[in-house]
Amino acid sequence: MTLAYSYLLFIVLGIFLFCYFIATSVWIKVDEKNKQLDANKEINNRRDFLYLSSITVGGVGVAAFMWPFLKSMNPAKDTLALGTTEVDLSNIAEGQSITVKWRGKPIFIRKRTQEEIYEATNVDTASLRDPVKDSERVQKPEWLILEGVCTHLGCVPLGQKATDTKGEYNGWFCPCHGSHYDTSGRVRKGPAPDNLPVPPYKFISDTKILIG
Repeated sequence: MTLAYSYLLFIVLGIFLFCYFIATSVWIKVDEKNKQLDANKEINNRRDFLYLSSITVGGVGVAAFMWPFLKSMNPAKDTLALGTTEVDLSNIAEGQSITVKWRGKPIFIRKRTQEEIYEATNVDTASLRDPVKDSERVQKPEWLILEGVCTHLGCVPLGQKATDTKGEYNGWFCPCHGSHYDTSGRVRKGPAPDNLPVPPYKFISDTKILIG
């Protein structure tokens, strides 16, 4: 159930409860008043009853009308499936990178070498434009998972292929405007304001991840 779906459900329930309590409150007052009236006021009492009944039925009607609409806002199972991507890591060799798609974005997956891990961890974090430790960007030191979109203007950086230029920091290089990223995907040079984003993911086994 989405957050918006929950909000709308609370609103509908609130409308129904509001109508119910108002109708109950007014009916109690009318009933007390009726005890003080003579039999000649029976017609007015019937009108009050119809009025209160209409309010209550209206509240129920709003809830009944809104429920299918709210239910339709809940994502279908096939839509939820499109929001995740499962990736098998077992065939990726050390030092190799692959690119997969997730929600239309290129996702860079790299099995880092010990040298690349050393380069990523032995950095003065305070000197970085977007200061984040490597340990905060990975779940396992050897596996680096990034959104392959330059944070400057959205270009796809080079560095996935063995023949690609990897920039001055042995990570990725965006040839459009010259942004350089290190082996943790952190921006080190050029106009990019932020590091390459880390998508939401989790290990579902030692050799498989689920992105999204």
